[in-house]
Amino acid sequence: MRIFDGFDDIKSAIGAEVGVSEWIEITQDRIDKFAEATCDEQWIHVDQERAKAELPGGKTIAHGLLSLSLAPMFIRSVMGLKGLKNTLNYGADRIRYLAPVPAGSRLRGRTRIVEAEDVPPDGLRVSYRITIEIEGGQRPACVAELIALHRR
Repeated sequence: MRIFDGFDDIKSAIGAEVGVSEWIEITQDRIDKFAEATCDEQWIHVDQERAKAELPGGKTIAHGLLSLSLAPMFIRSVMGLKGLKNTLNYGADRIRYLAPVPAGSRLRGRTRIVEAEDVPPDGLRVSYRITIEIEGGQRPACVAELIALHRR
């Protein structure tokens, strides 16, 4: 884990990769719970028998938004920032889902600092590029720029 001493330390890392998280398994149970929580129970996510018969690979696939929702956890697992009061989700840009995530796959997040801008009086808005990789996959599951507002 990389610990940043303050805002200047983060700004000095613009363009750099911060780190790569550990792998996390995307179980059918996780997919089912996400489907229930979001009311997105499309069969490709939750109907294992139909997926076995009709989908390439024969497995259900995770929601793209499920993959994206793991990004903050991936980022927090590779970096910390000293002296913060809080961090707020400021939004996201340029989200792309590049490959399906079959149930049972493992994902990890690769984090890079893209941009950092002071926000008076005591904030720093940071854009993080997160690449969510599928273990053994040729393409990432998702690539996005997430924006956080850090306050001290």
